[in-house]
Amino acid sequence: MEVGNHTSVTEFLFLGLTENATACVILFIVFLGIYVVILMGNVSIIMLIRSSPQLHTPMYLFLCHLAFVDIGYSSSVTPTMLTGFLKKGTSISVAGCIAQLCSAVTFGTADCFLLAAMAYDRYVAICSPLLYSTHMSPRICILLVGMSYLGGCVNGWTFTGCLLSMSFCGPNQVDHFFCDFSPLLKISCSDISIIEIIPSITSGSIIVGTVFVISVSYICILTAILKMHSAEGRQKAFSTCTSHLTTVTLYYGTITFIHVMPKSSYSTDENKVVSVFYTVVIPMLNPFIYSLRNRDVKEALRKAICQITFLGSILTMSDDL
Repeated sequence: MEVGNHTSVTEFLFLGLTENATACVILFIVFLGIYVVILMGNVSIIMLIRSSPQLHTPMYLFLCHLAFVDIGYSSSVTPTMLTGFLKKGTSISVAGCIAQLCSAVTFGTADCFLLAAMAYDRYVAICSPLLYSTHMSPRICILLVGMSYLGGCVNGWTFTGCLLSMSFCGPNQVDHFFCDFSPLLKISCSDISIIEIIPSITSGSIIVGTVFVISVSYICILTAILKMHSAEGRQKAFSTCTSHLTTVTLYYGTITFIHVMPKSSYSTDENKVVSVFYTVVIPMLNPFIYSLRNRDVKEALRKAICQITFLGSILTMSDDL
């Protein structure tokens, strides 16, 4: 296998999070449980939104796709990490590494765009409620979702193109638990002076652009809420934004640490910990954030549970008869 017609390395060997055997067993159990929660939680959110007519609104359309992106994002990374706990040194082919990096970057970038689209949705709902059906029509919502995935693909292809232009002719050990771009730069034989700048520019531009949209949206939302005369109205308006704000704070706080902070200001171990947080922990937290802090989701969940219970009772009575 050759990449850029210069590569002699055919596979990469990941050193993982830790070499301690006892810690590996404990971490495997913990992260396997987290991964199961990610899959079950986000799939449940998707199924609940699709089956509940009261949740067929733009806000929950974006949330449905956010749950799908979280599944894809975590699934790009977590299986490799779990394998690393079971055996010392997880190997992956160069082609597999490229696919993993492209997938992780694509889903991670789409996450940023979807969070920005959700902020815009809240802005229109609170600041221009009479024009909401026009500004957030089904066509516009589909366009925003499509642009989110397109933006993710473009950034993923950018990282992939940079990786394809690199050559690896020396050590193949990667001090990480998945194919992240920065650790791969350290073992490349190529001149990386330009290669390392391009992904930083694209990722930085996306982070700055989406943060700008989110910030402007919430400044306008806060201004509109403060102008409301009813305390109940202010509380109701703000309650629709708290879940989104919590997710934005957690996600952007960690990815900013990775992509914006100077590389010399944090160690490889800190990089690993932060990477675990935004690729595994946050996708697990999102279903809880949106279900526990959202009145509509809790009500739809209550109705779904009641329907399941009712159907179960009918089936039981039928069996008895």
